[in-house]
Amino acid sequence: MRAVTIPSYGGPEVLAIQDVPDPVPDAGQVLVRVRATALNRADIMQRMGRYPAPEGNSQLVAGMEYAGEIVALGRGVEGWRTGERVMGIVAAGGHAELVATHASTLARVPDALSWEQAAAVPEAFITAHDALVTQGALAAGERVMVHAVGSGVGLAVVQVAHALGAPVFGTARTPEKLERAREYGMDAGLVAGADLGVVTTAARAWSAGRGVDVIIDLVGGAYVPAGIAALRLKGRLVLVGLVAGREATVSLGEILSKRLTIRGTALRSRTIAEKAEATRLFARDVLPHLESGAIRPVIDRVLPLERVREAHEAMQRDETFGKIVLVM
Repeated sequence: MRAVTIPSYGGPEVLAIQDVPDPVPDAGQVLVRVRATALNRADIMQRMGRYPAPEGNSQLVAGMEYAGEIVALGRGVEGWRTGERVMGIVAAGGHAELVATHASTLARVPDALSWEQAAAVPEAFITAHDALVTQGALAAGERVMVHAVGSGVGLAVVQVAHALGAPVFGTARTPEKLERAREYGMDAGLVAGADLGVVTTAARAWSAGRGVDVIIDLVGGAYVPAGIAALRLKGRLVLVGLVAGREATVSLGEILSKRLTIRGTALRSRTIAEKAEATRLFARDVLPHLESGAIRPVIDRVLPLERVREAHEAMQRDETFGKIVLVM
């Protein structure tokens, strides 16, 4: 099969399309013929040598999500049939024509979604739902702030929060991304520059001075202390990304006095059972909205697999709004 491989670490130029052995489904697994897949920040970091796949997974073949149809069932698999349209997340190997993955981590693709749309769903929406509901314990009516609102996960957070009755405040690097995010349910937002104090001030003003209830931080670095200042009493900050830096200086006194909860989360390094549970909850709460069209995957561009280097370059320039999808 053809696959996007990382023969060595470096810039987009190290990526290659190579023929690699077809995977064989083990007990409890299914074999999926991938029709489309999508790019994530983690793929960029892996290519640069900064985020290797978890132990036991391929370090050569990239990709963390897929959409396609089941072509074979491993021993003991029940509840699935060959030919069914499925999507899901994997620790590695998603940028390939075939993926062997655990049946418990599959989600059905709604009939209304194309392959390209389905490929833009798993990582963004499973991450968003898990961060908001499971980790952030979001309740209806609570106020949410999300950093990097124009990203795939950021736009998924906006839509899931909106569907749950939670107002959303977003930050982005350009006014254009903020304006487009309003189409998906963002209530207010701010262009984030070097002075992140204005983000805290604006978020407090938006929340009538009380502070926000839940922050989904896809950026890290200096955004973390700014978020702590923007949270209200018993607020929750869920740290998902670190593109702005892996370190930050925070006020421990403010964390104590406000009784805040700060949680880090990552889907990639979880056990199969944990990924299966996150997928099950996503299917329960989000799939009905995808089926009705109330929630929509957001696609910046669709490229053939052979143009994966171009996809990496675009994401690194931070010029995208939503997901970059690769088709086989």
